[in-house]
Amino acid sequence: MNASIQTKALLWGLAAVGTWTAIKAVLAQKRKIDFRDKTVLITGGSRGLGLELARLLAKEGANLAICSRDPDELDRAEEELTQLGVVVYTEVCDVTNKIQVEHFVENVRQALGPVDVLINNAGTIIVTPYEHATEDDFRYAMDTHFWATFYMTNAVLPHMLARTEQEGKSMPGTSMPGKSMPGRIVNITSIGGKVSVPHLMPYSTSKFAQVGYSAGLRAELQRKGIYVTTVSPGLMRTGSPRNAIFKGQHEKEYAAFKVSDSIPFLTMGSREAAREIIEACRYGEAERVISLPAKIGVALQGLAPNLVAETMAIVNSILPDPGGIGEKRALGKDSETALSESVLTTLTDQAADRNNEVVD
Repeated sequence: MNASIQTKALLWGLAAVGTWTAIKAVLAQKRKIDFRDKTVLITGGSRGLGLELARLLAKEGANLAICSRDPDELDRAEEELTQLGVVVYTEVCDVTNKIQVEHFVENVRQALGPVDVLINNAGTIIVTPYEHATEDDFRYAMDTHFWATFYMTNAVLPHMLARTEQEGKSMPGTSMPGKSMPGRIVNITSIGGKVSVPHLMPYSTSKFAQVGYSAGLRAELQRKGIYVTTVSPGLMRTGSPRNAIFKGQHEKEYAAFKVSDSIPFLTMGSREAAREIIEACRYGEAERVISLPAKIGVALQGLAPNLVAETMAIVNSILPDPGGIGEKRALGKDSETALSESVLTTLTDQAADRNNEVVD
C-alpha cells in the first residue's frame, strides 16, 4: 500500500514538473522580445558588467543610454560603443540623487524616446569586518543599491505604464502587451542578497533590500505587461575589485577578495554573465541566479540555513582580523601587494583591462 502511494506521488510529481516545464516554455515564447531599435538604459554602463551588457545589446541593435559619475569613463565607453553602429546617449549622473536621475531619464526620452528596458546595474562594494563598518557605509550601500534602483524605476515607470494604457485601449479587455512592449526592468542584485557574506555586511544588507523590492515589483507590475527580472549573480570576473572600498587590514582584505575573484569554476566571466542576463530579460523571467556555485548557495540557504550559517562563520574566522587602517577607506588599486599582483589574479586583471576599470 505504501509503495503504491509513493508511486502515485512520484507520478503526480513528475506530471506537475512536466506541466510546469511546458507552461514555462509557452510563456517564454509569448514574452520574448527583440532588442533591435529598443531604448535600453543601463546604470553603471561605462565599465564592468554594465559595459559588457551594453556591448552585447549594441550588437543586437539596441539604442543605448548609459550613465556614470566619471565623465572620462563615459567618454571611453561611448567611443567604443558608437563604433558598433548604434546610437549611444551618455550623461554624468549620480544615481543616488533623485533629481539627477529624473533629469537623466527625461534627457534620454528627449534623445532616444521612452525607455523600453531599464537595467539597474550600478553598484558598489565595501569590504570590511563589522567592527569597522560605520553607519555611513550602510547608508552608502543602501543609497547605491536600493534607493538608486527605486529612483530610476520610478522615473521610467510613468511612460511604461502609459504605453500599457494605450495598449489596453487598442486591445479591449486585456492589459497585456502587444507589439508595443510596455517595458522590461532588470535589477542586478547578487548572491549576497540571498546569502549574507562575512566582511560584506553593508553590501549584503543593501542587496537583500534590492532583492525584496525587485520581487515585489514583479508581482505588482506583471499584470500591466511590465516584466521585472531579478538577477542574482555569484562571483564574476568584471575587474571591479580595484575600484572597491576596503577597510581594516585593507591590503590583506583586498588580496583575499581579488584572489577569490580570479578562481576558475568558482567565478564566471563577465561576458558569459551578461549573456545570461540578456536572455533572462529577453524572455521576461522572474528570476535568474547566475553560476553553479551561486545556485548551490541559494539552494542550501533554503534547505539548510543552519549549515550555511556555520559555514559562513568558518569563512569569517579565516578572513583578516580587524585592525590596520580601521574605519578609514582605501581603494583596491591603492592596496596592491605582491599577492594581489601575482599570477593568482591574472584573470581579474585581464577583465579590468577589458572592461574599462583601468585608466592608462
